[in-house]
Amino acid sequence: MAFIDTINTDIKKAMLAREKEKLSALRDIKSKLLLEATAGTGEVSDATAMKIVMKLHKQRVETYNLYIKEGREDLAADEKFEAEIINAYMPEMMSEEEIKKEVETAISATGASGLQDMGKVMGVLSGKLAGKADGKIIANTVKTLLNN
Repeated sequence: MAFIDTINTDIKKAMLAREKEKLSALRDIKSKLLLEATAGTGEVSDATAMKIVMKLHKQRVETYNLYIKEGREDLAADEKFEAEIINAYMPEMMSEEEIKKEVETAISATGASGLQDMGKVMGVLSGKLAGKADGKIIANTVKTLLNN
């Protein structure tokens, strides 16, 4: 079953169960997928859908943190709930140990010796680990290993 079909099915279930908050998060995912489909070829691949879901989750977490910082716990609770709903549709992320192994492999494959070679290593890893690991974690790991 395609990702969009899964979202549509879950929207129907949420409508029948009258879960307004869950329905809101699912409709947001669907709207972003439809926007992507109309902007591109008409269909959204599962890989592209995962990138969209990851972006939506990241936005919710950042907004949650901002609301907490500003003392708006009422709004923060809504964002946290939506982030948890969206999190259920995200792909499983790699652990830091797995990322470190991939980075070490990429460093040896490219022959990188210092921070000046970070672009080479990130180029290899960005395609390989797309959707499986957060870019910030990858970049920090590359910096740490290239500094040693």
